[in-house]
Amino acid sequence: MITAIVLIDCATDAIPEVAENLANLPGVSEVYSVAGHVDLIAIVRVREFDQIAQVIAGSISKVPGVLNTESHIAFRAYSQHDLEETFAIGLASAD
Repeated sequence: MITAIVLIDCATDAIPEVAENLANLPGVSEVYSVAGHVDLIAIVRVREFDQIAQVIAGSISKVPGVLNTESHIAFRAYSQHDLEETFAIGLASAD
């Protein structure tokens, strides 16, 4: 699985509509509305590297209201959730 994190600038008055349209695109697993220097962050997950270009350049960039994108391809995932499962040794959580 190949993951890309896409930072998205969009028309300020269209953020909810853009986010909804992005979330419905094949290959886009999640869209977050965020504070900071970008308006939205989309998580793209695909099986093959060539699909990254199809999803980002071919779909995300063409959604009305998207002004600019900046993409980051993930090399490796680190997650506290994964670490907890690794060290659980099959024992049920005490929570």
